[in-house]
Amino acid sequence: MVSGLLPLLLLWLVSPAPLRAFHLSGYAQGTTYAITYYAPDSTVTKEQVTRQLTEIDASLSLYQPGSLINQFNQSRRGVVADRHLKVVSGAALQVYQATGGLFDTTVEPLVQAWGFGTQPAPPAAPAPATIRVLLARVGSDKLHLRGDSLVKDVPGVHLDLNGIAQGYTVDVLATLLERHRIRNYLVELGGEIRVRGRKWPGGERWRIGIERPDTSAFEAPALQQIICLAAGAVTTSGNYRKFRQVGALKNAHLINPKTGYPFQNEMISATVVARDALTADAYDNALMGMGLTRALLFLRQHSELQAYLIYQRPDGTAADTATPGFQRLLLNP
Repeated sequence: MVSGLLPLLLLWLVSPAPLRAFHLSGYAQGTTYAITYYAPDSTVTKEQVTRQLTEIDASLSLYQPGSLINQFNQSRRGVVADRHLKVVSGAALQVYQATGGLFDTTVEPLVQAWGFGTQPAPPAAPAPATIRVLLARVGSDKLHLRGDSLVKDVPGVHLDLNGIAQGYTVDVLATLLERHRIRNYLVELGGEIRVRGRKWPGGERWRIGIERPDTSAFEAPALQQIICLAAGAVTTSGNYRKFRQVGALKNAHLINPKTGYPFQNEMISATVVARDALTADAYDNALMGMGLTRALLFLRQHSELQAYLIYQRPDGTAADTATPGFQRLLLNP
């Protein structure tokens, strides 16, 4: 009898514990976050997430006095970079090169001048002479990673990493889960999402809804596309939420680093699917600045990125298009 029970005992000992759903949520970086993961027990707690978020803010937040990025902006030559500043600024420099300078995180002086920064918004748009002066301080070619230091060639160069910091934060939180051997999760911060695995107990793939404004470039979203994703990140950049009305003109928050003025093109939103959220977050901004024709050409040359683009026709109505890889992710009705 004992020998007959032994295989059953061994099977019970090695059988994996059932997965349970755990949900964490809170407020961070001026928005909300939500984490769902499946594990035998609560190996990752809200306290651990809060510590990680606090560490990132101490490095990358323009809204936190004394943060490392604020120290960099106030310095003449640069600072010794921690791992967060080093990773994010390094990625930003790579995207700057890949986009021919269209994506540029040194636009902070222009962001402030147009009223989208940490300082109170000015009553009017900056004068052309002001923009010309500020452009002398803009350009990631004036920025370098040298060993452990992030240095600048011009004392007035400032960084604004807000456009990609949330994507990076999502990746850091996903890595926290991975370190605890969690392989089924969804991390969302401010609409930026990264997933892996499936939902349990049913084993369904993660479903992610994409906002779809359907009339004018600055109207609230009404419909959704839904994609299914087994692993990767999804981020969206749009001009229908964050803009300033100056006279009859609506200026979006994305600033052209070459001209000093907000981008004015037919793009309404760009949703990017990539391996990680930092990459997706950087390129959704870049695609918005490119305009439709250049964005589609760029995507054909970068098969590692899949995208869904919404744009405004000349008659003011909205249309959309997507890469073949994105279309394959769509949930069929």
